[in-house]
Formats: sequence, structure tokens, C-alpha cells
Amino acid sequence: MNSSQKRAIRNYRSRLSERGLARFEVLGLNDDRDLIRSLARRLAEEGPEAKRLRAAVSQTIAGEPPKKGGILAALRRSPLVGADLDITRPREEGRKVDI
Repeated sequence: MNSSQKRAIRNYRSRLSERGLARFEVLGLNDDRDLIRSLARRLAEEGPEAKRLRAAVSQTIAGEPPKKGGILAALRRSPLVGADLDITRPREEGRKVDI
């Protein structure tokens, strides 16, 4: 490679590192290429979906049982917490059916 190509690669990698990303190489099956790329793309987004995905993959690889209280924590994060909703239903007898 000539010096301009090396400089372009160095600049590209420095821009990646400024964004907190790193370029690396992995070995895997050719059939898994798209899966690995899409997984890496999702993880690089750094949103709540990436956190959930990272936790699920880490847990699967580690082989640990899931943490307890996940459903309760999700319900506590609900936007309806403290909304004071009236969710009672009137109790009515069913209709009479001739059998």
C-alpha cells in the first residue's frame, strides 16, 4: 500500500475509535456471516435493544440461569406506573341457556 492508502486507513480507524468502535476479525462459518454482522451492527447502536441483546447473548454464552425479577422490573418501568387506572369490571350473571 502506498502512503495515502495507509493514511486513509489510519484516519478511518481513528474516527471509529472516537465513536467508541473497534474493528476486529472473527472466525466462523460462512453461513453465519450475515448473523454476526447484524448482531455487531445492533450492538453498536447502544440503545435499550442493544443492552437487552447484549445481556441475552452474554447469559446464553455463560450458561447462567436467568436472573429472577425480570418481569417485575419490566412492570415497574412501565409508563402506566402511578397512572391511577380504574381496572374494575362490573360483575354480571351470565344469561340462561337451554341445553
